[in-house]
Amino acid sequence: MRRVRPGAGASRGGTASRKVGEERALTSVAAGARYEETYEEPKDVPRLWHVTLSVSGAEAPLKEVRRGLEQLAHDHPFLLTSRYANDHAEIRYWEEARDLHDAAAVALRLWGEHRQTAQLPPWEIVGLEVIDRETYHYRIAEGFGPLPATPVGVHPF
Repeated sequence: MRRVRPGAGASRGGTASRKVGEERALTSVAAGARYEETYEEPKDVPRLWHVTLSVSGAEAPLKEVRRGLEQLAHDHPFLLTSRYANDHAEIRYWEEARDLHDAAAVALRLWGEHRQTAQLPPWEIVGLEVIDRETYHYRIAEGFGPLPATPVGVHPF
């Protein structure tokens, strides 16, 4: 229930079109009709996005690739799982962002920003998928899309 000060407009989503003290016109509803209030999420509230980042490049020793991905997982605590080979890797994680553009921008910077600190191979990003939480769970329920990130951690392909 929404409470409003006496004399204040109680409009939703815009400015009050009535003057203080002016009564609101009543509208009729057909018999049997149901009132359905639509709720729209505020646009600036962060949401969870499932990110799959694929990188590839010249061959590197598997031991170094694994160590670098383990360090990345330590530096980036939301990392779910990483799979790797000597010339490519795939990283999956959840990102909290306002919209898809913000989530994708963070994902595209992830490898480059952590390359020095985690001593990652000098590979380039060759793929990026960013989907919202609802789409991720829908795909999993339908048997499509990436399998759930289990087991969590760093694993060879």
